[in-house]
Amino acid sequence: MLNKEIGERIRELREIHKYTRENLAEKINISAKFLYEIEKGKKGFSAKTLYKISNALSVSSDYIMLGEDIDSRGNEKIICMLEKLEPKQTSRIQDILKILYEMCDVI
Repeated sequence: MLNKEIGERIRELREIHKYTRENLAEKINISAKFLYEIEKGKKGFSAKTLYKISNALSVSSDYIMLGEDIDSRGNEKIICMLEKLEPKQTSRIQDILKILYEMCDVI
């Protein structure tokens, strides 16, 4: 059951990032068939593969393995959205975040 849940999280994250199975497999240097077997919960994987998957999908290994990320809950969604922005939009978002950060110091 655990492998199936882990595989589902990996598949969901892959889809959020709009990677095909082939794209992600190539990025982490495994076969698309092996990634398919991981996503279906049929195969386990090494710590090295976990590291590559978590880096490619911009989440912690904790999130992939446990379904929660103690240090950065929700950050994967924010990162995914930021990656889709144009440079001009990124600059505007940075300005907004700077204002919000400064406001937090005042409160």
